[in-house]
Amino acid sequence: MSKKRALISVFDKTGIVDFARKLHELDWEIISTGGTSKLLKTENIPTIDISDVTGFPECFDGRVKTLHPKLHGGFLAIRDNVEHQKMMAELEIEPIDLVVCNLYPFRETVSKKDASHEEIIENIDIGGPSMLRAASKNYRFVTVITDIKDYEKVLNELKEKNETSLATREYLAGKVFHYTAAYDTLIAGYFAKHNNEKFPDKITFTFDKKQEMRYGENPHQKASFYTDIFETEGSLSQAEQLHGKELSYNNINDANGAIELLKEFDEPTIVAIKHANPCGVGSSANLVDACRKAYESDRVSIFGGIVAANRQLDEATAKILSEIFLEVVIAPSFSDEALKILSAKKNIRLLQLSNIEKNNYKSLQIKKVTGGLLVQERDDLLLDEQINYVTEKRPTEKEMQNLLFAMKVVKHAKSNAIVLAKDLMTIGIGNGQTSRIWALENAVKQAGENAKNAVLASDAFFPFSDCVELAAANGITAIIQPGGSMRDKDSIEAANKFGIAMIFTGMRHFKH
Repeated sequence: MSKKRALISVFDKTGIVDFARKLHELDWEIISTGGTSKLLKTENIPTIDISDVTGFPECFDGRVKTLHPKLHGGFLAIRDNVEHQKMMAELEIEPIDLVVCNLYPFRETVSKKDASHEEIIENIDIGGPSMLRAASKNYRFVTVITDIKDYEKVLNELKEKNETSLATREYLAGKVFHYTAAYDTLIAGYFAKHNNEKFPDKITFTFDKKQEMRYGENPHQKASFYTDIFETEGSLSQAEQLHGKELSYNNINDANGAIELLKEFDEPTIVAIKHANPCGVGSSANLVDACRKAYESDRVSIFGGIVAANRQLDEATAKILSEIFLEVVIAPSFSDEALKILSAKKNIRLLQLSNIEKNNYKSLQIKKVTGGLLVQERDDLLLDEQINYVTEKRPTEKEMQNLLFAMKVVKHAKSNAIVLAKDLMTIGIGNGQTSRIWALENAVKQAGENAKNAVLASDAFFPFSDCVELAAANGITAIIQPGGSMRDKDSIEAANKFGIAMIFTGMRHFKH
């Protein structure tokens, strides 16, 4: 009986020497290419060069070495097919029973800031994916490994039975097609970006699994967390967890919303999020005052919420937060005293994200719908180029600061949304209502007497004058909204009647 044969051709050579040596000890014959062959020979592992099998030299700087019938016939021939057996004998093609291959580092190359287009193109692997796909198609007879973590599993089965199980070969074949699909997706994504093609006719995405969740949005739903391969700087996937149990599905979703809202602000700011909606936001000259404002915005809803800060979390701020039941606290860093105070709380998760202010506006937003995918650019703007002052009264400088503050918050609240603000602090938030007047009613109910002399931001235009009338009845002095309704005139007239300053931004911020 002829020896079993393995073809080993890997760019990442981690663990390959030990794996190949153990294959040799199991009396396998090893075929190899280029640098892999050189390494194995250096380690005194008997190796057959690929050119000795194909009868053709590696050429074109290694671009062509494995694209040959002697190899692909060895991968693809169906071993229990009489005609295939006959053809193998006629063509002098020997079977290859195991393929170990990982690919040129395209991902690592394209991630380098100084990589040239030529260097990136040279790191597109051709022969490797062809071998992997061919051998995996014939998984009934061929074992294919792309993942270093599978070396031990395969060796154990070979030691025990001198072959791998069909279930293992099928599992490994599936991993191959995930691997090559992700590899091709990266290449396609690079060309789309290089050619400035944001929405190509065919679009693919690839993500890496970061962790499996205990459960999804609800305990009966299974879930996992996948991270984007590129443009993750400043995102939750890059955060370092300093304390607390594993993040849940809802923790990650809400924490992402907190980080996205926080990026709107340059000044020291604290953001509190509950069920993916802002429930309290405060800005100030220092973080502890910003924290007091965020807490005072809504002492009830913040319970069990997510808090994010855009400055180092200090001792004074940590003392305030330690008095509240919170699921997650995120900051660019924690002082030693703050970390000690918050770590004393068993159930809180502390996340450090050093570049929390970094925006990834170039990345696309993706939403899965039944039977399809919605893809859009990120909402990276706040206002149109020109603000329109549409009422007789103009906002004061202080009102204008608060209007812009409120607009930054309402942009991240689920539509229909209204935000009331005063002194760079939210005092009433109406989230996710099917009617805009209901959103305002909820906001003023939350604000109570504090609505007097506050400002109002709306994520979309007023369809009627009723919102202006309710704002006036509660002492609101200034409004910011996109404008663009057929009934804008009614709202403007109502604002003039009640002495309210109103400006149109020309930019809607729906969030669904």
